[in-house]
Amino acid sequence: MKNFVVKTVANAGALAVAVWLLDQITLTGDSTGKEIGTLIIVALLFGLVNFLVKPVVKLLSLPLLILTLGLFTLVVNALMLLLTSWLADKLDLSFHVEGFWTAVLGGLIISVVSWALHVILPDGD
Repeated sequence: MKNFVVKTVANAGALAVAVWLLDQITLTGDSTGKEIGTLIIVALLFGLVNFLVKPVVKLLSLPLLILTLGLFTLVVNALMLLLTSWLADKLDLSFHVEGFWTAVLGGLIISVVSWALHVILPDGD
């Protein structure tokens, strides 16, 4: 359970950094509390997408991953971020990613920040 909370907090922090750095990734709300709540829900949604969909996409794109020496992972991460944005829109959450290239850059930022937060935060071993 502690590992789940740490991963959710790391995802929320990474998403917050991406929202802060990129103008085309938006998170809106009436108050700071509502924005934080939306950010946590989007982090849970992002974690769910990465848990359920990402392995299937990586398996199906395995030849491209090998051919590009893993750089195609940036595209997979962008697609997961765009899928999260689409699902957030369907769930009436105020999180939106505008465009593929923004998603590529946002996915890169989220990956780096999430990795750094996983190094800093304790895990549930």
